Amino acid sequence: MFIDIIPNRASPPAVLLREAWREGAKIRKRTLANLSSLSPEQTEAMRRILRGETRVGADAQLEIERSWPHGHVAAALGTLRHLGLETMLASRPSPERTLVVAKIVARILAPGSQLATARGLGAETTGNTLGQELGLTEVDAEALYAARDWVEARQARIEGTLAQQHLADGTLLLYDVTSSYFEGHTSPLAKLGHNRDGTGWQPQIVVGLRCTAEGCPVAVEVFPGNTSDPQTLQAAVTNARARDSGAGRGRRPAALALRSPGSGRDY
Repeated sequence: MFIDIIPNRASPPAVLLREAWREGAKIRKRTLANLSSLSPEQTEAMRRILRGETRVGADAQLEIERSWPHGHVAAALGTLRHLGLETMLASRPSPERTLVVAKIVARILAPGSQLATARGLGAETTGNTLGQELGLTEVDAEALYAARDWVEARQARIEGTLAQQHLADGTLLLYDVTSSYFEGHTSPLAKLGHNRDGTGWQPQIVVGLRCTAEGCPVAVEVFPGNTSDPQTLQAAVTNARARDSGAGRGRRPAALALRSPGSGRDY
């Protein structure tokens, strides 16, 4: 194929994309497209492509200074937004909401400390496009801690929204308990209690999670480390009824099942 420019007297020349082949001693031509509407620059670019040149030209200098992975960021952030979690955190955009979204996605992609998350969002120290996608360039760990306090103050409203979306009449609500141990002694909730990790006698906290039968979390609570499972269950039942009644009037409360960690038994 080649570009053929045909003079057209007083009118602009016709620019044709053609191909040619030989039949015996004769050369045959056939017009494939009329490119007369292209600019001279576009026509020249077509000529170069047909000659096998690259679009940047043989003498162009191209240097890749940095390339960030993006696919996993697009998948996690896109799923979060598809689920409506952004608007569940707050109906209007805010710096705090953006930081909480960044913390959630970073926790999925590369779990780490608040300092590690802040470094992962910085323009000079990032390893992916999360900061760019959220418009974050410089983030410090203190801002992430403040965002955690911001979302903690909204916990009751967020859990009420989750209950409204996922808990219907007679919904089975599953409850599980776990614990996490501390190396320090500054948390007021860190107490000695039944150790599930087999790490010895370290202070710990107890975490109770409520979720639907499909595994969708709807509420979480943290208890002192010396709280027994039956005590956390009573609090879970009370709060579940409160959330369920707040999600819609006149509905029957959700059924509640307690599954003991590690045993697989239901209570």
